[in-house]
Amino acid sequence: MNKLLNFIQNNKAISWVLNFQIFRIFLLPFMGLMPQDAYYYLYGQNLSLSYFDHPGMIGYILRFFTNIFGSSIFVVKFADFFITSLTILSFYKLASYFLSKEKLQKAFILLASTIFISILSFNSTPDVPLLLFWTLSLICLYKAIFEEKKWFFIAGGIAMGLAFNSKYTAILLQFGLLAFLAFSNKYRRLLLSPWLWCSIIISVGVTFPVWYWNYQNDFASFVFQSSERTSSISEFKISPKNFFGAIGHQMLLLLPILFLIFITFTYKYVKRILFKFKLPSSKTLFLLAFFVPTFVGFFLLTPIYWVKLNWMMPSYITGIIIAGMFISKKLLKVQIIFSIVFHILFSLQILFYLVPIKSDDTWVGWEELAKETATLKETYTEAFIFSNDNYKTSACLNFFMKDKVYAQNIIGLPSLHFDYLGDDLNILKGKNALFIDSDKRFKDSNKLGEINPLLTSYFKNVIELAPIIIKINGKESRKFWIFYCTDYQPKK
Repeated sequence: MNKLLNFIQNNKAISWVLNFQIFRIFLLPFMGLMPQDAYYYLYGQNLSLSYFDHPGMIGYILRFFTNIFGSSIFVVKFADFFITSLTILSFYKLASYFLSKEKLQKAFILLASTIFISILSFNSTPDVPLLLFWTLSLICLYKAIFEEKKWFFIAGGIAMGLAFNSKYTAILLQFGLLAFLAFSNKYRRLLLSPWLWCSIIISVGVTFPVWYWNYQNDFASFVFQSSERTSSISEFKISPKNFFGAIGHQMLLLLPILFLIFITFTYKYVKRILFKFKLPSSKTLFLLAFFVPTFVGFFLLTPIYWVKLNWMMPSYITGIIIAGMFISKKLLKVQIIFSIVFHILFSLQILFYLVPIKSDDTWVGWEELAKETATLKETYTEAFIFSNDNYKTSACLNFFMKDKVYAQNIIGLPSLHFDYLGDDLNILKGKNALFIDSDKRFKDSNKLGEINPLLTSYFKNVIELAPIIIKINGKESRKFWIFYCTDYQPKK
């Protein structure tokens, strides 16, 4: 124990990282359920080889933790925190292969200081396991390539497969690997190595459950990801809003100092490669191969497409290692100050909810809604419950309520994985329902809701009831419109 304490005291970076993690775990009990938490918890409660919009790894993890420790908000959040902590430790190991002790400490602090680590620690998303297996993949590939420990190609294949089973973005691992070998004069020979292709074949083999589920379901997930993501790209409409929005998101996730360092070294290396035809060292090239396709690739899409803030996250792993080579002590201090200020403000928001969030992507109000809905159900005992916001309200209510809550597939709208739960809607024929509609931009508690025309085509009568108003800190903060619908008639 004394040796451990002495080690921590002699490594300031570890002390900083521990402080950041202690801060985060302190906030966990105060975090409410996010819709994403509830949705991926639903994954875990309905085990499947894969799922409509993502592979199932985050669902399996939540199922594992809740089976052991019980189904609670804290356990769900702790699962995210635990996996993200493993990612931080794995990052330290990976970064140690590329950096001196001083630069390693800088990179370690940089990673822990970021907002994206806090998001992954507090919110269930496929990115949580993705970043862990992405980092483990790079450790194995480094060992296989630079230390010539060929068996690590096998381990790397398994890790890359598990990353793909977390999120489809992981396909960029294989792309980065092949790109590195193609550009590397020293290691290009490995393109002919049976170990390399064995690694790739194994990575594909590990992903078999995802492919088989898609085969069984008309490749629904791949169709969704391709059509949904490419439709607006094909229109090719320039949108400065998307571009500057992406910059804002990335500055938030990384904080301004780290983001500007990313931009600086990206420009430096890309300029050197494209205009001077000079490649960096093999190790730096390796890091860039897993940074540029994801970070630069997605940024190039931003003028014509709304790139979500989390899509670039895998690039941060090697990007922060490169940043550790460049950042000065002065800039690192500024990064830490930014981080501390932001996390203090963030903690105040969590603890006291100072600024109302005009969106369903919030951690407040869901448990209160469930309690009010349960009370309402005592009056309308025969009615089933559903909502129409893809998954958010339905997933959250399913987490807290004993009664099953349906999604917008009740009225014929696509409902992500709710469409694949195997529910026979015909058993609801003739029954009444309580329809819950979230007022995302709540301003007026007396404002009436709009009756969705689809409701009247599936139900005989639709009557608006008194809305459910959620008070937070004594203030009316969230509103849900409630409709009583009679005689449900599912369409064939």
